[in-house]
Amino acid sequence: MTRTDDSAVIGPGWRGRLRAIYILVTLTLVTLLLLPFQAAFLRWWLPGARVLPHLYHRFLARLLGMRVVIRGAPVADGPCLMVANHISWLDIVAFSAVAPLSFIAKSEVGTWPIFGTLARLQRTVFVVRERRSKAGQSRDEITARLASGDRLVLFPEGTSTDGLRVYPFKSALLGAAEIEIAGRPVTVQPVTIAYTGFHGLPMPRWLMPAYAWYGDMDLAPHLWFALQLGRFEVTIQLHEPLTVADCGSRKALAARAEEQVRRGLVCLLRGEPVQAVSCTKP
Repeated sequence: MTRTDDSAVIGPGWRGRLRAIYILVTLTLVTLLLLPFQAAFLRWWLPGARVLPHLYHRFLARLLGMRVVIRGAPVADGPCLMVANHISWLDIVAFSAVAPLSFIAKSEVGTWPIFGTLARLQRTVFVVRERRSKAGQSRDEITARLASGDRLVLFPEGTSTDGLRVYPFKSALLGAAEIEIAGRPVTVQPVTIAYTGFHGLPMPRWLMPAYAWYGDMDLAPHLWFALQLGRFEVTIQLHEPLTVADCGSRKALAARAEEQVRRGLVCLLRGEPVQAVSCTKP
């Protein structure tokens, strides 16, 4: 990286601040314009309730300067649960810009200012992890959504990371993988997301905290700084799908999915091809 790139990390300067202001003003106006339409779509269960968030995030990705590169093929048909590593609030933009989909998130997300409202408008499934009495209700909602053809994304690490590693997948969060719909098991597709480029160059590791949101980072300062930096690249690797029947148990499936996602992250950060990880019964 050049000296200019270093200074961008230390502080993007007045041009970066103007860029961030432009993004925030534009995003606010567009969001306020589209909110009534999405609310109406949700109320009357129109197809636009799935499509509008996808178009909205495609616009947002372009506004942010985010280029999303897709590798691999999505599951062609049938109920599918996508399980991915989690790095940043920017993950939501990247995934949603690729295809119409929704997320499975902890219930606390629904209480966040602004982000909670946007999550509800995107038909996020909120799960109360601390109360077993609510587990059946969440499972029923997930089953109904998958049966209706929705693609759901789950982050089984249970938290976000620094973008350089993958935390262990919590098999308890993969209860939806044991669901059968119309006699068919739910397909689980492991997905790796990686922040791989900055202004056309490979993403340096010391710049990753500008995009990864984790630990005790405050959201507002992180968002403000990230908006100033300009063009960056996100790579999404779609791995071979798995099922509980293939792997023998939910825990085995979680382990295989974690291994695939972790290997994918290492390869993407190194710029290497991603090799498949098979899932066979013990």
